[in-house]
Amino acid sequence: MRISQELLDEMVAHAVADAPNECCGIVSSKDGEATKVYRATNTEASPFRFVIDPKQVYDIHTAIEDTGLDLGAIYHSHTRSDPYPSQTDVNFAAQWPGVQWIIVGTANGDPQVRNYEIRDGEISDAELEVG
Repeated sequence: MRISQELLDEMVAHAVADAPNECCGIVSSKDGEATKVYRATNTEASPFRFVIDPKQVYDIHTAIEDTGLDLGAIYHSHTRSDPYPSQTDVNFAAQWPGVQWIIVGTANGDPQVRNYEIRDGEISDAELEVG
């Protein structure tokens, strides 16, 4: 996925603002290019997990489809561990085939962003081209 520095910065700012709790949101895309970041509310308000309210998911997904875009990625932060998918993330990803997973790690104070594909429980790195 290609993403502008501005959209990447928006996700990082969301992660930093919501710390010590995990943040979460959705990224729309078109032809592999991120087009917009949709901030969501972590209804768990937890540093260990995130849950997006189903109505909020529906509203964001509808807005993306109404503009002819694709749901490109779900993003969230890890505030106490490296930006690598947890087993909870892997389990959640099963509900969203074909969606990439962007994780912002804020544990060490210098945010790190990684992108993954999770298919059939298997995690693989996915390119995140910034520019």
